Amino acid sequence: MNVSVPGLDSPAPLPQPHPADDRADRAIHVYRVTKYNPADRDAADHYRGPEDVYSDHGAVEEAYLASVAAFAAETGLTHLTIREPELTGFVHFGVEPPIDGHGLAGLFPPDLTGYHDGAQVPISVALELIRAMLRDNGAWCRLEAEDRFFVHVGYDQYVYIGSALPCPHALALTQSRGLFPEPIDQSPYELHLDEADPVRRRPADDTFWAELHALISRQGPVLLEEGHLSNASRWHRITLDEVTPTRSRLTPRARLLIWPDLSTDVGTALAGLPHEDLVEIVWQNPRGDITSLTIDETEHPALPAILAEARAVRILSCDEDERIPLMTAVMPDPDGVLRARWMP
Repeated sequence: MNVSVPGLDSPAPLPQPHPADDRADRAIHVYRVTKYNPADRDAADHYRGPEDVYSDHGAVEEAYLASVAAFAAETGLTHLTIREPELTGFVHFGVEPPIDGHGLAGLFPPDLTGYHDGAQVPISVALELIRAMLRDNGAWCRLEAEDRFFVHVGYDQYVYIGSALPCPHALALTQSRGLFPEPIDQSPYELHLDEADPVRRRPADDTFWAELHALISRQGPVLLEEGHLSNASRWHRITLDEVTPTRSRLTPRARLLIWPDLSTDVGTALAGLPHEDLVEIVWQNPRGDITSLTIDETEHPALPAILAEARAVRILSCDEDERIPLMTAVMPDPDGVLRARWMP
């Protein structure tokens, strides 16, 4: 069985090389920056030395941040762009436990306005995002300046920095702070856009919204899942009158999935839960708020209490072969160009 679970993806899936996307023609200088001495690596490049995989929350962590700041400054940058942001979901893969707020408290408002794909943040905020990733606080994203710079934080205190410039001063500073910048061909967290499924990657343009309007006219209200972050969604129940106002409120570059409407027969819906496998339960409370929860069979006994006030519900399978929305799209930028790189 193929399972697609909100939160079960790793913080950054390692993409396969894509021959059509080669950074070499853009002269990007890429470095793997770590606290691990290359002399302590074996023939397979596995580290065998005394350093552990945790952030020290101290001098070594500050060295990482100083290194990133130096590379960004030498590249001439004052801001970086957030790409593919996410939160910890159903399963957390970091070696340290996530914390409340995912490490974003104080950087963004409680509703995380401003933490979305394409958002530009000053270097000071970017460094705090890197600190949160080094500590496995729960947030993860790529930080980039298109064709000029990137920083990707991997597992176990591995940081990958790419710049259009060789940055000799940043390299020297990194070494002076006790870290090891090693030149490599590319970051393993480089994202390569898959153009194989243009239907799923369609922009949420006027044509999409006209088709959605027609769908609602035929069969009544639908659910819109607004994937504003990986492992996080906002839910909207849309009638004909709410298509336009909902469109105006959506997060930039959000992934949109359209699902059948909620059912008011909560008892029948719950009676049809599979005895095994993960499912996502979407429900609406008496105030009209819609939320969701991913559970497995061990949590079924707790559902009556959780859904005691639910007035409508929808059960969605987490099996990717069964989790098929009615429509999908991705929000384009205001100029109509689809720059978001993720699939809905």
